[in-house]
Order: sequence, then structure tokens, then C-alpha cells
Amino acid sequence: MERPRLLTPARPTGLTRRGFLGFGAAAASGLLLPGCSRGRADEPAPSEAGVFSTGNLNGVYNKFGTALSALVSEVTGMELKPIVSDGSVDNLEKVAGRKADLGFCTSDSALAAYEGTGEFSSGPRRFFALARVYDNYVHVVVPMASKASRLDDLFPSKAEPNRKMVVGVGPKNSGTEIVANMILNKTKADLIQKNPELDPAKVDVIRKNLTLEQMTAAVQPRGTATKGSIDAFIWSGGVPTDPIAALQKSIGFRLLDIGGVAEEIALKEFGGFLVSAIPPSQYGLASSVPTLAVPNLLIAKSTLSDSWAWWTVNTLFRRQNDLIPKHPEAGALDPRSAIATMPVPLHPAAERWYRQNHI
Repeated sequence: MERPRLLTPARPTGLTRRGFLGFGAAAASGLLLPGCSRGRADEPAPSEAGVFSTGNLNGVYNKFGTALSALVSEVTGMELKPIVSDGSVDNLEKVAGRKADLGFCTSDSALAAYEGTGEFSSGPRRFFALARVYDNYVHVVVPMASKASRLDDLFPSKAEPNRKMVVGVGPKNSGTEIVANMILNKTKADLIQKNPELDPAKVDVIRKNLTLEQMTAAVQPRGTATKGSIDAFIWSGGVPTDPIAALQKSIGFRLLDIGGVAEEIALKEFGGFLVSAIPPSQYGLASSVPTLAVPNLLIAKSTLSDSWAWWTVNTLFRRQNDLIPKHPEAGALDPRSAIATMPVPLHPAAERWYRQNHI
């Protein structure tokens, strides 16, 4: 995977979390990550079952969360039950509302929830972080037969001023919808600025809220139709995302290059956005595709017990070799970068784990 480039505006400097923890990244070389080690024997096991809010069925959140839940349950002897959700925003609401013990979310959604902005303008949510885990990659998917070769092609143009393309933007109030709207709104604004003769009221796409499974089905023709009920869809997730990969065996697909918009968003919108690329090997593409990447956090409810927090982090890293076969995104886990969850605070027991392992 190409190393993402962090492009964020300058933020106030000061004590970093790594500095706060006081050991430095260099000491991480001494951390042992045996595939079958349970870790410290004197850490008590959780006293009651837990719930892990994962993500859309068969998406990376769901597959990764299900695999991690099984390992934590095995290690602790206490069930950690994975449940399907609508993704990042849904997980934040469930965790902050104490309807789930753990969940995955994107860093931009976590920042909005913690500060009470955007989708969370009704007020700040309170929760802890256990780790930064891996990065989501924005996929702008079009069928192989589509004439669209760039984002602008999804919008009306001088040649086709009344064109209205239907674009799937993920479930309502999901992290995917937030980033999809950000990308589409930026593209729309740039297009209007470059083409003042276009009617701003007509320069848009029809945005449709659908789950990942619904989007991959809707983009495919049914019966005698020559095209699907949507023209494209946007998805933010790990790579490869299996339901998307499966499209190559049916209608075939391409990913649109959104590198230019990605750089604009990463520079103007704080939240840990990264400029990266999806390698061709992930989906059998002709070449790598520039895109926007978003770090993911593993979060916990504010009242999560020290036992659940400690054992979850311990399992995440000490059973990493067992997670990788379940999904390759687990290979991106690194305890040195896992502490980069600011401004969301680390759970005290998670912080203790990193200290004990000299991170």
C-alpha cells in the first residue's frame, strides 16, 4: 500500500501524546507480538459480556470487528458480541450512548462527535479511544461501461446541462455519507466556479442513501435494462472491500481519480485526512488510483471497564498474526501509531497497556 501523505492545516503545537506517554517510539522495538500470547496473567478478565458495534454486513468494519471479537472472547473467556451497524456515525452514537461497549469510527467523525459539530451539533459526545487501527480509502465506483472518467463527468456540463446522474452515498448519517457529501460538494463548487454559465441550481447529482450491499446491487443492470438504477457510488472503507471486488467478476468497474479534490479537502478540513492511492493489485485495476484516506479509531464507551479495555488492546496487538488472515487490514496495525487518537483521549487502561509495553 502506498504510504498516505498527511495534509492537514497547522495546529497548535505542544506536548504530543507520545511525549506525554514518555517512552518514545524507539522503545517499541522491544514489544513482542506473539500470535498466541495471552499477555499478563495478573490482569483480571472482564466480569460481564460486551457488545462490539462493527459496521455494514461484509464491510471491513464488520469482518475485522467480528474477527477481533472472536479472539477477545477466546482470550478472556467472556463473550464480546459483534453486531452489524450502519457504520461510523451509528457506532459513535451507540458507543457514546452506552448501547455498545466498543465500535469503529473514522477520525473525522470522531472529531465532530467529540467537539459537537456537523452531524453531532446537538452536543459533544463523550467516549474513549483504544487505538488508531487502519485507514479507510474512498472509492468512487463506476461501471466499466460508464463514460465517466472523472468526478466532473457525474455532474451537468455545457454539452449536457440537464444531465442528472444518481450517485449512492452510503447509509444515512454514516461516515461514508459525510465524506461523500464533502467530495461531491467540493466538486460542485469547483465546477460552478470554472463554468459560470451553468445554472448553480441545476449543478448537482441525485444523492441516494443506500447500504454497501444495496449500492453494489443497484449499479448492476437488472432484466433487460442496459444500466443499473444508480450511475456510480461512493464508499469509504478498507481495501479490498469484498462486495466491491466482486463487481469485477460481473459488470466490471473503474475507480475515479479524486486526487485533486482529496488534496483540497485534506488541506482545508482538519480531521486527519490523508492523500493516498488504491493500488491496482487490490481490485485488478490498470493502475493505482489517487484518493482520500481517513484513519479509523477503535473507540469505547466512557464507562468501559479497565479489564475490557486492557484485554481488547492486548489482543489487538498480541494476536495480530491471527487477525491478518481474517482481513489484511490487520497488517497495518502498529502500536506506535495506535496512540495517535487525539483529541479523543485514550482509555486509562489502554494508556496503561501502551506504557507497560514502552510505547
